Amino acid sequence: MSEPDDLLIEIEALQKKLQQARDSITRQFIGQERVVDLTLSTLLCGGHGLLIGLPGLGKTLLVETLSTVMGLDGNRIQFTPDLMPADILGSEVLDTDTDGHRSFRFVPGPVFCQLLMADEINRASPRTQSALLQAMQEKTVTVAGEDRPLGAPFHVLATQNPIEQEGTYPLPEAQLDRFLLKIDVDYPNRDTEREILLATTGTIDTKAVQVFTGDELIAAQTLLRRMPVGESIVELILDLVRAFRPDEPGASEQVAQTVAWGPGPRAAQALMLAVRARAVLQGHLVPSAEDVIDMAHPVLSHRMALNFAARARGDSLADLINDTVTSLTRAKAAA
Repeated sequence: MSEPDDLLIEIEALQKKLQQARDSITRQFIGQERVVDLTLSTLLCGGHGLLIGLPGLGKTLLVETLSTVMGLDGNRIQFTPDLMPADILGSEVLDTDTDGHRSFRFVPGPVFCQLLMADEINRASPRTQSALLQAMQEKTVTVAGEDRPLGAPFHVLATQNPIEQEGTYPLPEAQLDRFLLKIDVDYPNRDTEREILLATTGTIDTKAVQVFTGDELIAAQTLLRRMPVGESIVELILDLVRAFRPDEPGASEQVAQTVAWGPGPRAAQALMLAVRARAVLQGHLVPSAEDVIDMAHPVLSHRMALNFAARARGDSLADLINDTVTSLTRAKAAA
């Protein structure tokens, strides 16, 4: 059997397994299919996700359910202003044995896991935030001059409340870029909320079941990178990312007048992986332009910012992304 045939069989097998994972997750985290798909995409791409939503929308439940379904060792940290880097990374303690000899012993912090929930990450001080984000990027923790690698796979799903900003420390733009996707968790619709009420206030407690293991997730991440991407999709990704840079020669007048700074090359890398993940989750064998359009907002919205004049006018970053994506795809279709 040829290599393309082997790849096809592997992708189809992964798609079936992902559908089982979806079904197991939605038994606990009811509705919100897009949120589930985006968090699964984050794990498939080997990245980290930023969940933005008000309290009580099930973000913690989602991460706990993902930990069970994906077979990952999970931890949760509730971020507070007095949280210190050692509370996350771990520290050395002085032990004395029965003979009176003293030695230092490293006590690992909660970051030593496979799936970490960083709850309300913007409530911690910048020093503590940077300690976690450094671990996210380098997959290594340095304590007392010694490098200690984190486990594999290692993913962080952080949460933020978009409304309450008093006493918080907003993540700097450079650190936001460490998150592969920004995932908006909105209120459920009426039918979904009715289903949540009936499912969670009765005597029957539905449990999620394990579908993946950590090793299987790593294999899926490797398979995703082997998935072919057509030249037209690569060009669309490049055109889209570069279209939001205000100093780019081909930038639209709207972008030039409203964007303070645009996405960098890491955005293109993230979009390339994200469109593959969406294609697999949608049951496709190769990414399409539809995948690029759908993943544009979660990939780009936290990697660019409006200038002061645009914010003063009340311009929306989401509207700008939608308008630019629409005009770009129309131009390509007409070419």
